[in-house]
Formats: sequence, structure tokens, C-alpha cells
Amino acid sequence: MFDSFTRAQLRQAYADAWRKHLANSPLSPLEAGIADVLGAHPEYQALFAGPGGIDLDADPPGGIENPFLHLGLHLAVREQLAIDRPPGVREIHRQLHARHGDLHRAEHALMEALSETLWEGQRSGRPPDETVYLARARRLLPGAS
Repeated sequence: MFDSFTRAQLRQAYADAWRKHLANSPLSPLEAGIADVLGAHPEYQALFAGPGGIDLDADPPGGIENPFLHLGLHLAVREQLAIDRPPGVREIHRQLHARHGDLHRAEHALMEALSETLWEGQRSGRPPDETVYLARARRLLPGAS
């Protein structure tokens, strides 16, 4: 989705999408996805509505987590769900949604499993393991041990 973006371009894309959303300007599908995720995160909206937000470091002031990482994980999970990749992630999300009663909370649960799997892959110098990711996500389901 963002393969050809530099860090600065990616951050600018978030800010541009949010500003276009606020101005009721037409959005590309990617911009609409960014605006939708940002719409669910009022704690980040001011960062993208004005100048300076795209210059945040990984550890923003005030104790909030890295908004770029957080929003990017949302977008990654949504892309996974759209294509059911890895196979089975859509069903796990459906069950998490039933458990939590909220799509956003279900995404957050998958994001937790995904971020841990990504971190582990990065730490070991190997690609993330989809089987491990799905196993982590399944452990979040009711009745899982």
C-alpha cells in the first residue's frame, strides 16, 4: 500500500487525507481509509489538522503512542481483512468482533498480535511468521487457552 513512500511522504499522506476529509474534499480510496481510521481516533486528529504533526518522533510528548505506527497497524489489519490474508484472519476478526461487540476493539486485538509478530520477526531478522500471528490472534478468542 505504501511501498514507494518515504517516511516524510507517508506522514504527509496522513495529514493531507485528514485535511481533505475536514474540508469535505474528494478522497482517494487510500485517503478515505486513512480518514476513517483517524475518525476513530480523536486523540490523534489535532496532530494531523495543523502544522507540525508529521514531525513527531516515535515517542510523542504526553505519553501517547506513536500515532503513525498505531494508524498504520489499523490500515494493515484492514487490508488483511479485505483479502483474508493470512487465510483465517477474517474469521478470527469476526469472532473477536462478536466477543468485544465492537469492530474497533476487535481490530485492536488483532493489532496487538500483529505488532508482537512484526517485532519478533524484526528482532530475529526473519520475515514475520503468519502461523505465529494467527496463533497469537486465536489465543485472544473466548475459550482459547
